Amino acid sequence: MHSGLVASRSADPKDSRESKNGGGPQLDAVSLAIIEQLQEDGRRPYAAIGKAVGLSEAAVRQRVQKLLDQGVMQIVAVTDPLTVGFRRQAMVGVNVEGDVESVADALAAMSECEYVVMTAGSFDLMVEIVCEDDDHLLEVINKRIRAVPGVRSTESFVYLKLKKQTYMWGTR
Repeated sequence: MHSGLVASRSADPKDSRESKNGGGPQLDAVSLAIIEQLQEDGRRPYAAIGKAVGLSEAAVRQRVQKLLDQGVMQIVAVTDPLTVGFRRQAMVGVNVEGDVESVADALAAMSECEYVVMTAGSFDLMVEIVCEDDDHLLEVINKRIRAVPGVRSTESFVYLKLKKQTYMWGTR
């Protein structure tokens, strides 16, 4: 298990002032540098980050808390699912009749659905699910996902081997 940082844009516009493109909170160069430091090591001490970005430890602590509060990033432990008892992962493409948002909300509420994204293209939603085994995977897809009102069809892509998983996309 290792620590990682997941940077994300806040969906709530009241969290902070919006950037010019309306994509979320406006971040200055120091905040971006702090995010990059944490992407390298989510457990890096604030004093070390401060030295790298030119701030005091207290100032870094305050900035990190603000970034967390705004929903710009989260600091999480990223595990290999196989080592913690989840032996089957799959990406499921979902086609929806009606309101995509309500279906996405229902799927996001399922603990096995680790990632839910609304897409343009062949599927309305892409959902990554993590399960204990094939029976669990079948139950989640057949009895739960397909039972959500508005789900028209699904297509499953079972993971055979994880070749790369990273959260090191940096900042812009």
